[in-house]
Amino acid sequence: MFKKITVTLVALVTLGAGLTFGAKSWVKSLLPEKAHFVALKTTQVSDLPYVTENIPANRGKILAVVTSTEKMGEDKDTGYEHTELARAYWVFIANGFDVDIASPKGGKPPVVIDGEDMGAYDYAFLNDDAIQQKVANSIPLADVNPNDYEAVYFVGGKGTMFDFPDNPHVQEIAKTLYQNNKVVSAVCHGPAALVNVELDNGEMLLANKKVSGFTNDEELLLIPDAKEIFPFLLEDKLIEQGAEFQAGTTYLEKVTQDGKLITGQNPWSVWGLAEKVVAELGYQPKTRARTPEEHAIELLMTYDANGFDAAVNELKQQPHVYQRLLIVMHSILAFMQFDIGKGIDLLSLANQLKLLN
Repeated sequence: MFKKITVTLVALVTLGAGLTFGAKSWVKSLLPEKAHFVALKTTQVSDLPYVTENIPANRGKILAVVTSTEKMGEDKDTGYEHTELARAYWVFIANGFDVDIASPKGGKPPVVIDGEDMGAYDYAFLNDDAIQQKVANSIPLADVNPNDYEAVYFVGGKGTMFDFPDNPHVQEIAKTLYQNNKVVSAVCHGPAALVNVELDNGEMLLANKKVSGFTNDEELLLIPDAKEIFPFLLEDKLIEQGAEFQAGTTYLEKVTQDGKLITGQNPWSVWGLAEKVVAELGYQPKTRARTPEEHAIELLMTYDANGFDAAVNELKQQPHVYQRLLIVMHSILAFMQFDIGKGIDLLSLANQLKLLN
């Protein structure tokens, strides 16, 4: 998700971007050591008690739908977002649900894996042969019986903008579950699955529903020519279909629930969205230790809501729990938006975390 920001960060610390040598060295010093990422890459399912211990008896099945689109524009690779599938998958499994994975074409779907976004759960998903076989043999949507599932989860990824909106099987799955009082959920670009869903009463599923999804601001910051690449901007289309669009802070968690319809704004909304799906299905979500990325997002939300001092006070309580890289990347994001004060504040927060660990 943050590839452009990563490129900016690399340029900042290697080419200088106007910084003195001392400033470049300081910014570079805020990044985690390489050994940290090497250790994460070896994570196995057996290393994660949340998904291996105290699993409830089977509660039914949830369908996860990913895109089959591998190119956008003339030559840009795309697909589904790995983290958006992996994290929701683990929440559903840990809470007693089986998960089937389907795609418009079936078979092995194209995937986008951004190394800077990856955590232990994401690597464990990649390192499990049985799961990877399930992904590589995704069920063609034409073969899916919606009545077999308690919920559907439309996984994000930019490819969804091309093969979800006009797919009759996507529309039938969403309509059938929704009209049978089951849960329909989607995250990031995944709500593209909902834009043309017409209910049997003639109303659009989205009409007068509170919905979140990837915002215009998030899209255009990372892809300035998005209007030329995509058939539409997701926020615009959701509003056009009658949705009451709920936008959170750029690149921070935002989950919106309107009855049986649960949607999330971006990849950082996946954990919370998946747990809301479990709750809406009638079960208390299993207790889970928050990930370092989630703690970092919470810290950034504290900064956004209450300012620098409040964020500093919060991080001092448990300085070891935060993913420092994400805070550095949000600082670069602020600089890209010409919010210099915020960029400096977030670098200072990252430095505080470094000093306290």
